[in-house]
Amino acid sequence: MLPIISEENAAEAFSEIFKDMPVWRKKMIHYIKDENPEINTAIIEAANKTNLDPKAIALGAYMTYSLIELAIKDNDSLINFQEG
Repeated sequence: MLPIISEENAAEAFSEIFKDMPVWRKKMIHYIKDENPEINTAIIEAANKTNLDPKAIALGAYMTYSLIELAIKDNDSLINFQEG
């Protein structure tokens, strides 16, 4: 089950992403390439197999990945706090 993405996480992510979106997207390409190469390959394949703008498709996928990552970190923090 995927974690719930809070408004705070979304606001934090969007403020970072849209500060300089092309730079953020390039950073995420390298990050996901190292962190999860299979996901990166899937994103690139999906972006290239549509008639839509590949950069826009990739941006949406990287944004989703980032939001899920933030939510997982929050959930882990809550679990660790409650156990301690």
